[in-house]
Amino acid sequence: MILCCGEALIDMLPRQSTNGEDCFAPLAGGAVMNTAVALGRLGANVQFFSGLSNDLFGEILKDHLASSKVDTSPVHWSDDPTTLAFVKLVDGHASYAFYDENTAGRLLSVDDLPEVTADALFFGGISLVVEPCATAYETLLLRDSASRLTMIDPNVRPSFIKDEDRYRARINKMMAASDIVKTSDEDLDWLTGSTDATSLLSSKTKVVLLTRGADGVTILTEAGSTDVPAQKVDVVDTVGAGDTFNAGFLAGLSQQNCLSQSALLGADLVSAAELGAKAAAITVSRAGANPPWANEL
Repeated sequence: MILCCGEALIDMLPRQSTNGEDCFAPLAGGAVMNTAVALGRLGANVQFFSGLSNDLFGEILKDHLASSKVDTSPVHWSDDPTTLAFVKLVDGHASYAFYDENTAGRLLSVDDLPEVTADALFFGGISLVVEPCATAYETLLLRDSASRLTMIDPNVRPSFIKDEDRYRARINKMMAASDIVKTSDEDLDWLTGSTDATSLLSSKTKVVLLTRGADGVTILTEAGSTDVPAQKVDVVDTVGAGDTFNAGFLAGLSQQNCLSQSALLGADLVSAAELGAKAAAITVSRAGANPPWANEL
């Protein structure tokens, strides 16, 4: 079982009405929820933990998770509103405007943390930026990282970060406590001022996944590095690409029964990364964060 911990929100995606007017369509999104959905569709046993709202947008999120076979029993429900993210697409690349004050996801606290029964935990996204939810997720990772496989993808959104020093300190602490760190070359450069990912390896962090967009992903371990090429497709937009890759990689580990700290380095990491790349290629070939089902691969 994999527990995905982080935000779920509504992506307001740009569309045109039948009259040619610019408008937005509300679709379920959020980096960590996208990963949970992709895991469910790929056939992995997956749970989701976040703060979700009882409002109409929260119902959209609940139905989306359920339809993708994601167990939402760890979720903390409240009457606070759902986070909205308005998306702007330029040449297929997304930028975001977030509306997140006093929302169900943001107000999640340490008191709301679940008792974990999963084998592995995944963290990332904008839920690691704002308080009090960021402290709650940090506490959960640090609490369980000694006994369970942990993976983090910072998925940096600079426009959402108000206190860069505090954010970098939190992410560095969480990455150092994780068994697997996935980061894009752009995110790593923003976090550290360098794209040298070998510095992230440690006695705790055994695997680093450095994604480079169309150039694929590099797997780094103490034994060296291996490049896995991206699948070549016609890109519609990149929303959810990294999230789907994360799911594919974790699903690959799950298929090999390697969702544990002791089994991680015995796994076929290349095969897991190839599954992630294949799934991500399908996601970017269609609009929005719409990860593939296993039979689509």
